[in-house]
Amino acid sequence: MSPKHTSGVMSNRKKLCWIAVLLLIAVMIRLYSGDPSRVENGYSNVFFPKISALLRTLSGWLPFSIGDIGYGAAVLYLICMFYRSIRFLIYKRKDDLRPKLINGSLSVLVACCIIYIVFNISWGINYNRIGIAGQLGLDIKKYSVEELKTVNGLLIQKINLSKQTLLRNDTKYPGNRKLFAMTTDAYDAVAKKYSFLSYRHVSLKPSIWGWIGNYTGFLGYYNPFTGEAQLNTTVPKFTQPFTACHETAHQLGYAKEMEANFVGYLAAAASTDTIFHYSVYTDLFSYANRTLYFADSSAALQYREMLLPEVIADFKARREFNRAHTSFLEPVFRAIYGVF
Repeated sequence: MSPKHTSGVMSNRKKLCWIAVLLLIAVMIRLYSGDPSRVENGYSNVFFPKISALLRTLSGWLPFSIGDIGYGAAVLYLICMFYRSIRFLIYKRKDDLRPKLINGSLSVLVACCIIYIVFNISWGINYNRIGIAGQLGLDIKKYSVEELKTVNGLLIQKINLSKQTLLRNDTKYPGNRKLFAMTTDAYDAVAKKYSFLSYRHVSLKPSIWGWIGNYTGFLGYYNPFTGEAQLNTTVPKFTQPFTACHETAHQLGYAKEMEANFVGYLAAAASTDTIFHYSVYTDLFSYANRTLYFADSSAALQYREMLLPEVIADFKARREFNRAHTSFLEPVFRAIYGVF
C-alpha cells in the first residue's frame, strides 16, 4: 500500500469519525426540537434572542449584505467544484475514480452535517416552537365562507381608506434607509403592547440578488448564518413595507411563513405610517380574496370590483411585473422551499 493511499485511508477514517459525531449532534437537536414547550421556553425565549442579537450586532453596521456575498461565494465555489469534477471524470484514470468519489462524498456529508447543525442552532429550531398563537393565547378555529366574506369587506374598507390618504397627502415612497427606519418604528410601536416583539440591533439590508429574486418569486429572505434580513427592493414599492415587517419577524424567531406574516401584520398595523397600512392590507386582501375565490368565485370578483381604481392599478402593476419576470425557476424554487 502506497504512502499516498495510506494517507487517504486515514483521512477517510477521520471524516467518518467527524460524521459520526456530527450525526449524533444532529439527532440530539431533533430530539430536543420534539417538544414545542421546551423549544419555546428554552431556545426561542432564552438562547435564540442572545445569538440573534449578537449576529445582528456583528452584521448590522455594514451597509451591504455580508450574507449575500457569502451566498454568491458559495455558488461560485460549487460551480468551480462541479467544473473540476467533470474534468476529473474526463481526464483521470478509472482506477483513481473510486477513492476520489469516496473522499469527495465524505467531504460533502461532513459539510451538510455542519450546515444543518449551524442552521438549527442559529435559527432553525424556531420552526418547532409554540409560536405567536400560543404567546397571544389565540384559539384557532376553522372559519366559514361568510366570515371570509366579512374579512374581504373589512379589508376593502381599510385598503380604500389608506389609499385615499396616500393620494390626498401626495405621499411618496421612501428610500431604503428611510423604509428600514420606519420598519423599526413600527416594531417599537407594537412592542408597547407586546413586549416580546421588541426589535433591537437592526440589520435590514437591500438584497444584492434582488434581480434573481424577481425570477424565483422571493420578495425578501432571512439569512440565519449572519442574522441579516434582505429585502428585494426592485419589486413594486407598495409591497415592500409589509415585506420588511415580515422579514423582521423572521429575525425575531418566527420561522414559519404564516407566523412571520401574522407578526408582520401586527407591526405594520401598529405603524403610524399609512404606507405600511396600505402595504399590509393589500397583501392580506390578496390572500383572503384568493381563498374566497375557491369557495365562491362570483363573490370574490364582486369584492375586487369594490376597490378604488388606483388600488386596482397597483394590483395590475404587480401582475405585470410578475408576468415580465416569469421563469421556470419560480415553481422549482417554491417546490424546494415548500419541502424545506
